[in-house]
Amino acid sequence: MISKPLKPLSADGSQSKSDQTRATIVAAAARHFRYDGYSASTMRKIADLAEIEAGSIYYHFESKEELLGEVLDLGLKRLYENTRQTLIEVRTLKHDFRQIFAKLINTHLTFLLTESDFASANIRNFPTLPEELRKMHRPLRRAYSELWNDFLTDAQSEGCIRTDIEIAPLRQFVLGAMNWTVEWYDTDRYPVSDLSERMTKLLLEGMAAKKERPLVFAPTDQDQYLNDTPEAGKKAARTRAKVLSAAALIIRDRGYKAATMRAIAQETGIEAGSVYYHFGAKEDILDKVLDLGIRDLLTGVSQTVSDAYSYPDDLSKVAAAIETHMKFLFQVSEFTSANIRIYGQLPKDVRARHWPVRHEYAQLWDSILANAQKSGSIRSDIKIVPLRQVMLGALNWTVEWFDPEKGGQDNYYSLQELTGMLQKLLLGGLLK
Repeated sequence: MISKPLKPLSADGSQSKSDQTRATIVAAAARHFRYDGYSASTMRKIADLAEIEAGSIYYHFESKEELLGEVLDLGLKRLYENTRQTLIEVRTLKHDFRQIFAKLINTHLTFLLTESDFASANIRNFPTLPEELRKMHRPLRRAYSELWNDFLTDAQSEGCIRTDIEIAPLRQFVLGAMNWTVEWYDTDRYPVSDLSERMTKLLLEGMAAKKERPLVFAPTDQDQYLNDTPEAGKKAARTRAKVLSAAALIIRDRGYKAATMRAIAQETGIEAGSVYYHFGAKEDILDKVLDLGIRDLLTGVSQTVSDAYSYPDDLSKVAAAIETHMKFLFQVSEFTSANIRIYGQLPKDVRARHWPVRHEYAQLWDSILANAQKSGSIRSDIKIVPLRQVMLGALNWTVEWFDPEKGGQDNYYSLQELTGMLQKLLLGGLLK
């Protein structure tokens, strides 16, 4: 159940009753898509929230897909116009780079978290939509990216920010850290202005207490992180593992809705009915995929930071943990990337079942960062929990834009190069 009050689109006196009803329906859809996810929302639920008869919604929209298209479009347009206007205002006032950057961060976060269900619904649902739906909205997303590209390019050419990182991944780093806040920031408890101020400082200056040489480590054997199960030699266990792996890949690449039992069976190479020998329902597969995704990650990062020989000081542990997190997203575990991509779009009851292990992973990072802060390796003026949330947000958002298969091509990073970039930015910040 959605607890926050609905804020329908503002209606002036010139709007007809039909237009006002349509606006209320769109606002209700945005609210449902934002908090419950597109897959879990239904036309009946949207009609209930809009306080109209279920059948009446079809007078305005033929399908949930049409409603989604309008929500996505409105969310992007409003975010684009707000950010564009902010840039015009601050440039007119001739603010310096730091002031402009802070203003842009605050504009994006305020609009995303408090002013618009539409933008938040876009951020949370876009990654797992069918390709044809995403294609329709890419031009406007590209236009918004260009606003940031132009701003960062000018700042780099003027010597305000570091020149050892390309603009495109730098932009993705900044936007990713902000966009991930829809997954965790509670505006009922904390003002967005506090988040904006802390995020600006972290992104610009980094977490390291001293501007040390970036810590970038050579690739490690990914197999060291994963343990074979006791049943690894049994045929049933191998088939079960293949089913889970197939489901994870479908969920990661096409969304939870696409992971039907038939599609999973086809990806596994078995008869559709055979899946039920291993799992009673699709929900059982989802629960296992989600659980493995974070448990694999928890095990991997724990093993990394416990290696005192390879990583003898706290700052090197932070850098190595970043590397391990990235390896699990893109090399080691399809379960981890599947979990990261769809968790925010799942119904609340499903998310609640998997919160304990996610909390355990968060506590591991809190411990890593707290130890580094106590030893003086990272700055003492940063609070650990928001630091961890912003850092993991920037890392996790890479699943939405980074393609490791393109590594080595012109203007594309390899995973190792991307990891090094993230280490530099998180430890040292954007400033030159």
